[in-house]
Parts: sequence; structure tokens; C-alpha cells
Amino acid sequence: MTDSSTIREALSQVMDPELNRSIIDLEMVHDVTFEDGVVTFTFALTTMACPLKGRMQDDAREQLMQLEGVKDVVINMREMTDDEKKKVFGDPKENEGSAAHLNRIGQVIAVLSGKGGVGKSTVAALLAISLQEKGFQVGVLDADITGPSIPKMLLQEPPRPMGSPNGIIPVRTKGGIKVMSINLLLADPNQAVIWRGPLISGAIKQFYGDVVWGDLDYLIVDLPPGTSDASLTVMQSMPVNGILLVTTPQSLAGMVVRKASSMAQQLNIPILGLVENMSYVQCPKCGEKISLFGKSNSSEVADSVGVPVLGHMPINSEITELADSGRLTEYDVTEFQHITDALTEC
Repeated sequence: MTDSSTIREALSQVMDPELNRSIIDLEMVHDVTFEDGVVTFTFALTTMACPLKGRMQDDAREQLMQLEGVKDVVINMREMTDDEKKKVFGDPKENEGSAAHLNRIGQVIAVLSGKGGVGKSTVAALLAISLQEKGFQVGVLDADITGPSIPKMLLQEPPRPMGSPNGIIPVRTKGGIKVMSINLLLADPNQAVIWRGPLISGAIKQFYGDVVWGDLDYLIVDLPPGTSDASLTVMQSMPVNGILLVTTPQSLAGMVVRKASSMAQQLNIPILGLVENMSYVQCPKCGEKISLFGKSNSSEVADSVGVPVLGHMPINSEITELADSGRLTEYDVTEFQHITDALTEC
């Protein structure tokens, strides 16, 4: 016979794929009723922006429809209250990391794109260099665990991060930018990191809370492309002050930027602006600007999400050459300064 206990037992088979625990164990199920063949319950998510909520809803419905007498399932969605989150996951302040008490970070800026290949990491690195040249103390957290590229661009011969009683000591560039990336911890930088979501999320949290960043005016977080677990972890577990979106002129890139923007808006994190990369290439002889990818649509994309266009970056072979040799800090970032100025005024 189907009743609330059998319903909860069935739902105990539904797992949160990221946390690898059942939605019953995570106390996500509330207000269970069964009337006239219809099971109704409230599903409390850690965040309404959870990218896996549809999958968990489908799994719950599939489990319940197998019960005797069940004709339909109605699932009401809401976000967990702060008290509910603390009850299940503990107080975040009690799990900040071994180095959190030593860190004083002014602004955390996450650099995000909707898709790969738009030069997001390059923009993140140039932003860090530009901020450092303006006299700010800067760090770069490479949150792209499976595709890290920050060390390759900023460090010629990357040393291994050192341990200390208080946490991990980040690596520094010649100019003093502090850097933390999974690639700095691998014996072979070409080794693939084949991890599932929970391990990736755990590493990102450690890179923030267990690394001795010390006094920073800005921490730049290079996110992986898209709206995956890793991006969600950064936005939920770090005090992100704002997001910088990166796109290219193609309309496809603009479409996925809107998805990234939607994620940020659902999590109530301000979008500081948009940078269009690979906007043009400039002829070295006549100075003509050639739009290799066609007409720019960055203004339309920015208008659609209600943010300013902070700048248009050209395709520049010098950037490529310096980044490939770990010498990007030698690049003259004068043309990037107006983007930095706009961000520091936000």
C-alpha cells in the first residue's frame, strides 16, 4: 500500500549527482501527500539555478510512478532556506578553509563565457596583468580544473606551490601576481584531470579557502566555459562581487553568453560588463581593421542582458606568442587599460 513512508522510501533512491547523496538524506523532500492517485511533494533545491534539477525531477517521477496506485506526480520547487542549508551542509563560516582567517580579499571578479575557444582565459590573464600594473595586489584562481591554461600563459617555468602550516602558498609571476591552478600540482602538465563534479567542486573550494592569498585588492577567477558544476561552485561558495562576460563577434557565441548571463542573474551576482574578443585583426601595413568573423553583435548581446560593452579586443599574434612561452606579463596592456578602468569604477 502506498503511503508517505513508501513514497519517501522510493525517493531515497533518487540521488543528487553532484553530491552523491539521496534527496531524502539531503532533506530536500517536504510536504508529501498522496490523494486520488496523485503524489505531491515540495522539492527544496540548494539553488534554483541547479543545472541538474531537471534530471532529479525526472528520476523522482520515475521512481514514484512505479508505486501501487500512483497515477500522477506533482513536484513543487523551491530553494532551501539558509537554516535548512546549514542543517544539512553546516555553517559555511565553519568550513571556510585553513587559510581563510589569513586572507583579506577586496574584490572577487569571475571571468565567464558561454562556450570555449573565445579567449576567456586570455582576457582573465590580461585583466590581472593590467590591474597589477595599476598598482593593485592581484591573484588569479584558475577554476578551469579540466582545462587549465593560466600557468602556461603567465609562468615560464612554473614552480610547485609550497605547503605551510596555514595552507598552500600560491606561485608568483615575476611581477608579483599570485597564481593557483591544478596544473601547478600535476607531475606532468599534460596529464588529463578526469574527475567527476564533486571532486572538481572540492578542488575549487580548496583553491579559495586553503590557499594563503593574503592581502589582495582583486582575485580574478578564470571559470570553465558554460554553466557547469564548477561555475556554480564558484558562484555559491565564493563572495563573487561581479562577473565579466567574454564573447566573440559570432551570433552563436552571443547566444551562449545569454545563457551564462541567465545563470548569473538567477544567482543574483552582478554582471559588470562584456568584452568582445577577436573582434578584428589590424593590417600591419595600412592599419585597416578587418573583421574576420563578420559584423560584431556584441552591442545587441549586451543590450539584451542589460550590461555595457567594456571593450573590443583584436586578434594579436604577439599575445599568442607571449602566452605560448609563459611571458604574457611582458605584453603592453595599454589597450586593455580602458577595460580595467571601467571595472575598477564599478
